[in-house]
Amino acid sequence: MKNLPTKADILSFIEDNPTKTNKRDIAKAFGIKGAARIDLKRMLKELQAEGHLEKRRKTYREDGALPPVSVCRVTGIDADGDLFLEPVEAGDTPPRVLFIAKDGDPALAKGDRVLCRLTTVSGEDYAYEARLIRRIGTGPAKILGIYRKGAEGGRVTPIDKGDDKEWRVPPGAVSGALDGELVEAEQTGPKSRMGLPQARIVSRLGDPNGPRAVSLIAIHQHGIPDEFPDDVVLEAEAAKPVKLGKREDLRELPLITIDPSDARDHDDACYAHADDDPKNKGGHVVWVAIADVAHYVTPGSKLDIEARKRGNSTYFPDRVVPMLPEALSGDLCSLHEGVERACIAVRMVLDSEGHKLSHRFTRGLMRSPAALNYEEVQAGQDGEPNDKVAPLMEDVITPLYAAYEALKTARTRRQPLELDLPERRIAMDEHGKVISVAFRDRLDAHKLIEEFMVLANVCAAEELKARNTPLLYRVHEEPSPEKLDSLREIVQASGLTLAKGQVLQTRHLNQLLAQAAGTDQAELINISALRSMTQAYYGPQNFGHFGLALRDYAHFTSPIRRYADLIVHRALISAHQWGDDGLVDDDLKQTGEHISMTERRSMVAERDTTDRYLAAFLADRVGTEMEGRVSGIAKFGMFVKLDGSGADGLIPIGTLGREYFAYDRDAQTLRGEKSGVVIGLGARVLVRLAEATPITGGLVLELLELDGKALPQTGGRGRGGPTKGRKTGKYAAKNAKLKKKLKRKRG
Repeated sequence: MKNLPTKADILSFIEDNPTKTNKRDIAKAFGIKGAARIDLKRMLKELQAEGHLEKRRKTYREDGALPPVSVCRVTGIDADGDLFLEPVEAGDTPPRVLFIAKDGDPALAKGDRVLCRLTTVSGEDYAYEARLIRRIGTGPAKILGIYRKGAEGGRVTPIDKGDDKEWRVPPGAVSGALDGELVEAEQTGPKSRMGLPQARIVSRLGDPNGPRAVSLIAIHQHGIPDEFPDDVVLEAEAAKPVKLGKREDLRELPLITIDPSDARDHDDACYAHADDDPKNKGGHVVWVAIADVAHYVTPGSKLDIEARKRGNSTYFPDRVVPMLPEALSGDLCSLHEGVERACIAVRMVLDSEGHKLSHRFTRGLMRSPAALNYEEVQAGQDGEPNDKVAPLMEDVITPLYAAYEALKTARTRRQPLELDLPERRIAMDEHGKVISVAFRDRLDAHKLIEEFMVLANVCAAEELKARNTPLLYRVHEEPSPEKLDSLREIVQASGLTLAKGQVLQTRHLNQLLAQAAGTDQAELINISALRSMTQAYYGPQNFGHFGLALRDYAHFTSPIRRYADLIVHRALISAHQWGDDGLVDDDLKQTGEHISMTERRSMVAERDTTDRYLAAFLADRVGTEMEGRVSGIAKFGMFVKLDGSGADGLIPIGTLGREYFAYDRDAQTLRGEKSGVVIGLGARVLVRLAEATPITGGLVLELLELDGKALPQTGGRGRGGPTKGRKTGKYAAKNAKLKKKLKRKRG
């Protein structure tokens, strides 16, 4: 037939039109109608038999080629930071597929299943490029728990608080795990409504009660990378100290570092002196110098890819998981005493009331004369300097505090949020056992460094904004109306006031905190105000920093431990044309989202670790009576923050007295139906520690007294008890109706 295509024509059409590969599309493309369709069908079968085509359901494609729309599985990120996939239905040697992300695509993790549109490529080490249509499933569920050996295989009991579901491990999936060992497992097979879900053990983590196991649990549980690849370590170890070259020589400036006494790295140094400009009488010049990490961690390097993946360092009571290898974080990028170090510094001029008059950035070389800790600096300022601090008092320490006094005046004028939330300090012995839990002192030395760092961060944001250079801002948006309404309800229940009907400013919250200061409600109001805040994040758009009451703010002062600061350093390098190691990131939005996620991941891991250490510390105090304050109300019970340790424990609602307690979500209260007793946030309680589980970090408490009084005994029992609660009465009435109905039928 004259309009019947050749086999070559058919193959060419399928190659050019990968989305139109069924018989109807092919017939339409070549104008084949009626009886000619039988001839087309014959030709397609011949092409299939000859190995040129493969039939899949009702479509044809070139043999070995993937369909243009395929389901793929994420295999992970390679050394260059590219995300790769593999087709789910490919054979034993699946082709490599490079994922091309676009704005708005969700973050993908290893094991996720995605529906993608594929495009063939040539001349690369991968066969296809993929663009996301939609994510259709996440990777297999991960379980961190304790393995218990059984007759056939065994079981894994998760260590997460509130997760009491066990997983069955068949004999062939144990991976040599020992009874009682901490393991990581993953789900195998689909979830079933009947019986235990099934899992296989993928890694053994050792004795869950061993030294330093607590932070190891958090590292694995939250997927924090804690081992540097060999090529990253080698790149760090190959780095060399920086020579002066074109840098500004700052080696004669007495830039000192002030850090915690146990700090291993020092990424910021400062120096201040009186301004000698007669037009600025009583003014100050403040220098802040920051380690020049950008010189060593260049865009696209193995160090850069690994640092971006980690996003930030993560700090635990017994260890640090650093963003950079020790060769940099503890050596070349640390401003050690008496050695030359590369830095990016800012010189800031203040008037006598703390107004910033000007600033100037420079890329320099410095040599710190002293590495000091907060306590010895504060002791020196208080008139008791040690031998190391005494020689620095007149020319270094005293001018620093004078500049700080000016900045305090500016801070009072600006009114940033003044939350009073003491930081806990967990002290451990050499074996990893918690020996004490205390709260860190807030010294003026701490506040001095904080104010200098905030000012330097403001300068970085203003500098880059003025030069129209892209950067990542540190964004903290104002609280949502819903959260503010919840805060007002708590405030009113506490007998305090928070003005309504006006644009909320930090000074309004500070007025509230001042009302609460020194009262029994102080801690509750501070915690509630914190909970009303939005989560700060990194982004290329500037929405200001509500908590600090600042219009322009970016993180610049900690590039050893935060990738965001490294981005800002590179932006400064590009803006000032200091070198070829400046900013090349063309997707700051995605970078900001990623490192905001890693920051939240670290915060949760650090909090979980603290909970577990506190539970371990209190484990031998089970049965002890303790005082505390109600810090949270939920449908299933209430949380109490214990005095002294600051640990949070749960009082299950079923243990509250001998009656039914109704949960009021809006008012954040529990109300006894018979007694009328109302339990609200901030109430003082006396509790008994009933259970402490270090492996999960869970504390279970028993309520003894509420505001100095025992709960009234109403003669009933709590939820699930035998008395006529709501559910019991409901089902009793239903059963009575059924009995009457059966009696009528029998009659």
